[in-house]
Amino acid sequence: MTKLIIGLGNPELKYFNNRHNTGYIFIDKFLKRNIPKSIIVKKTNTFMNNSGSIVKNLFDKYKISLNDLYIVHDDLDIPLGEFKIQKAVGPRLHNGISSVDEKLKNTEYWRVRIGVDARAKNDREPGEKYVLEDFEPEEEKILIEVIDKAINKLLFLVKNE
Repeated sequence: MTKLIIGLGNPELKYFNNRHNTGYIFIDKFLKRNIPKSIIVKKTNTFMNNSGSIVKNLFDKYKISLNDLYIVHDDLDIPLGEFKIQKAVGPRLHNGISSVDEKLKNTEYWRVRIGVDARAKNDREPGEKYVLEDFEPEEEKILIEVIDKAINKLLFLVKNE
């Protein structure tokens, strides 16, 4: 069974290391692995808030079921260093995921939710500004570690489904 894994992010170079580009960072690392031919891996080529259009196009192109669709994205509801792979469960507010939900007219797909929140409890910068900032060097190390763990779990899930 073919699986489609899509990373969300923003396509311009200035966003390369932003928290909001965690889906792209994940896909770049994922593609360095030995991936079964039954897995199609893509990045969106649109800005985060318009992710739904490209996801819908790819979903239709490959004619897969919702159960075989995995969307990888940053998540402010999860602390940096943690991740969740869940079906039909997502962040409280994420414009990219809202766009995907709207275009697919469904929420019953898998989400690879990579935590990016490293804000201090007493200094809660607004999320929409925070996700467009670059990771600090020490945060990058944590991110890469959690992405490796998430990739291992995702590969296990898609191979054993």
